[in-house]
Amino acid sequence: MELNDLVQMGTELFKEKMGDQAANLDDNSIMDALGGLISNEEGGLDLSNILSSLQDSDIGSIISSWIGSGENVPVDGSTLANILGSDQISAFAEKLGIDPDTAAESLSDVVPNMVDKATGDGSSILDSLGGLDGIMDMANKFFK
Repeated sequence: MELNDLVQMGTELFKEKMGDQAANLDDNSIMDALGGLISNEEGGLDLSNILSSLQDSDIGSIISSWIGSGENVPVDGSTLANILGSDQISAFAEKLGIDPDTAAESLSDVVPNMVDKATGDGSSILDSLGGLDGIMDMANKFFK
């Protein structure tokens, strides 16, 4: 799945999760904020924040469910803030003019689905990292 398609899907999920609170937010603003949250400088999907959280075995098992096939393990807003970093969540919230806690809670469904869609179908992102085992090996090497 292309990054633009992923961001567009994430925008719809975010608006769904926010419900009436999203009425004052336009799609372009949400797409811009999501793009900033999940993309790298080259315009591709940035898994670095997510991968850096794999050192925590509890969080690692959650993230593994997003990356692998099957059902995504749910996450709450505070856990998502631990995964992505509260500074990332705050920057996202600031772009949209919403509270960081509201942003984190709303993103708690969006981010797992976006990661799942980007990696769950055997895409080149997951393949280029050596599959799930490669990701875990990379995380173990990084944090030793």
